[in-house]
Amino acid sequence: MRVAMPITLAEHERELLTKWSRGRSTPARLVLRAQIVLRAAEGMTNAAIAEVLDTDRECVGRWRKRFAEEGIAGIERDAPRSGRKKSIPAATVKKVIRLATSKAAPNATHWSTRSLARATGISFKSVHRILQSQELRPHRVRKFKVSNDPHFVEKITDIVGLYLNPPAQALVLCADEKSQIQALDRTQRPLPMKKGHAKTATHDYRRHGTTTLFAAIELLSGNVVSECMPRHRHQEWLKFLRRIDDEMPQEFALHLIVDNYATHKHPAVKAWLAKHPRFHMHFTPTSASWLNLIERFFGELTDKRIRRGTFRSVPELIKAIDDYIAHHNDFPSTFTWTAKVEDILGKVARARRRLDKTASE
Repeated sequence: MRVAMPITLAEHERELLTKWSRGRSTPARLVLRAQIVLRAAEGMTNAAIAEVLDTDRECVGRWRKRFAEEGIAGIERDAPRSGRKKSIPAATVKKVIRLATSKAAPNATHWSTRSLARATGISFKSVHRILQSQELRPHRVRKFKVSNDPHFVEKITDIVGLYLNPPAQALVLCADEKSQIQALDRTQRPLPMKKGHAKTATHDYRRHGTTTLFAAIELLSGNVVSECMPRHRHQEWLKFLRRIDDEMPQEFALHLIVDNYATHKHPAVKAWLAKHPRFHMHFTPTSASWLNLIERFFGELTDKRIRRGTFRSVPELIKAIDDYIAHHNDFPSTFTWTAKVEDILGKVARARRRLDKTASE
């Protein structure tokens, strides 16, 4: 006849097991194991413990033996299990990843789960799980552009310096024009949102003309100076500069962050700026419009007021834009720049290395 292994408890082990056996927040499996060990330490047989705790003798014997061999740690964790065997060979998984990341699909610009399934001989659901585990999305493309401006470092250092450490007795403004804003009218009346259904609108529209928004956001207060004009030549830009000059306090120097659009560097504009020395122009690097925070404001304007709007004329569109900006100025908010020059240059360097590596492959 087999004899159960004797259990002897140290005082600290008894206290801990007693706490576990009575704990309301302790996992049920750990409560049962603690009760088994405590009764085994009292000299009870496996059969008696199984009857008292309403379990089987094999369970009691398993945890009695585990405690005798490993102590507290032996019952606190479950034994490692082999788990289900992988049904897809590792070579097939590697093939799916290699095709998805390095080779173009036949007769397509990118792979789908079904085309990968045909190429690898497994189900498209298995392909989906493999791609999901590797965070691969062949159907998605994120756009980027690395600036090739030869003075990129100098310009970005200048502009980020204005954001993070603006000069004293000066105002920093981000200015630009949002051109060709269309007054679009839907061909049928939109249907309102209701429970279970999103707002709907027709995909086609009627055009009623365009306008160009000139705007500058003052970063300290968040106030926006703006004006809609029919065109965006250097004449309109000069008119907008004069408006900024009139509305900004005369005792402050004005640092304007603008892009490299030709109208911003027109000889007439340069001549006007020479006569107004309180204006200091700071040009973003080419292909780096993301440095100009007015683009963030334009994005919010488009998303919140223009894209889903219905406008039957240009004056109606201009009124909607003016009302939106007036409401913004009643409750002004600004954008806070946090990225440091070193972080930006590090990202650009990594992008260039990746581009160079891809070109050499």
